[in-house]
Amino acid sequence: MTALERSWFEEAQQSMHGWDFSHLAGRWQTADLPWDYAALVREHLSAEDRWLDIDTGGGELMGCFNHQPARTAVTEGWQPNIELLKQTVVKKGITLYPDAAEQLTAVPNSTFDIVTNSHGAMPVKRIAEVLKPGGRFVTQQVGATNNYALSRFFDEHYEPAYPDNQLLTVMAQMQAAGFEILRAEQAYAALSFTDVGAIVYYATVIPWEFPHFDVARMLPKLHQLQSLLAINGRVTTFEDRFMIIARKLARRD
Repeated sequence: MTALERSWFEEAQQSMHGWDFSHLAGRWQTADLPWDYAALVREHLSAEDRWLDIDTGGGELMGCFNHQPARTAVTEGWQPNIELLKQTVVKKGITLYPDAAEQLTAVPNSTFDIVTNSHGAMPVKRIAEVLKPGGRFVTQQVGATNNYALSRFFDEHYEPAYPDNQLLTVMAQMQAAGFEILRAEQAYAALSFTDVGAIVYYATVIPWEFPHFDVARMLPKLHQLQSLLAINGRVTTFEDRFMIIARKLARRD
C-alpha cells in the first residue's frame, strides 16, 4: 500500500461532530449562491419571535443568530448530535425535541412565529401545523441532484436518495398545506476539491449521496480522480440548492 492510499484509508476513519466540515478547510471551495441563507433568516427573525430550527445538527448555524434561548427550540434526529446538544444548547435554556423520525411528532402545534430549516427534512404538513397563522418558514434545501455526477462516478447505478426534494414539488406541497410562497429560487454551485482525501472524507460522512462507499473497493476510482486532479488541480462537482420563504395563511373556514 502506498502512502497516498494509506492517507485515503485514514480519511475514511475520521469522524464528524455536529455538522462541522472544518476538517476540509482549505481543501474544498464552493461557489457562492445567489442568496444568503443567514441573511434571509435575520430578515425574518424578530427578537420576540418563538423560533424552531429543524434538524439543527450540532446547533452551529442556529447559534450564530444569538436568539433568546427561552424563545428558541430545535429538532434533531441523529443520536450523537442529540447527545451533543444536551451538553451545549440545552444547558443554555434552548428547548430540544429529539426527532429520530424527522416528523416533528413531539413539537406542539400553533406554537412558533418562525420555523427555519437548513438542509433538513421537510415534513411540510407538520411544519404548517407547528406554525402560528401568519408564521414564516425559511428554508434552504439540498436538491435531488446534488453531487449527482460524483455519486454516479463512484456508482453507475446510483439514484438520488430523495428524488422528490425538488423546488417545484416542494412548492406545490407547501401551497396544498396552506402556505403562501413569498420567494423561491434554485441554483447550482460548483464544489471543488483540491485533494482526493477530501473527497474520501466527504463521501464517508454523507452516505445517502455515496451509499456503500468503501475505500478498498474504490481504489481504482480514487486513482482515476488523482490523475484527473493532477491535470487542473481540482475535481469539481455541483451542488443543487433551492430556497423558499413562505407564510402560513390564516385558516379559511
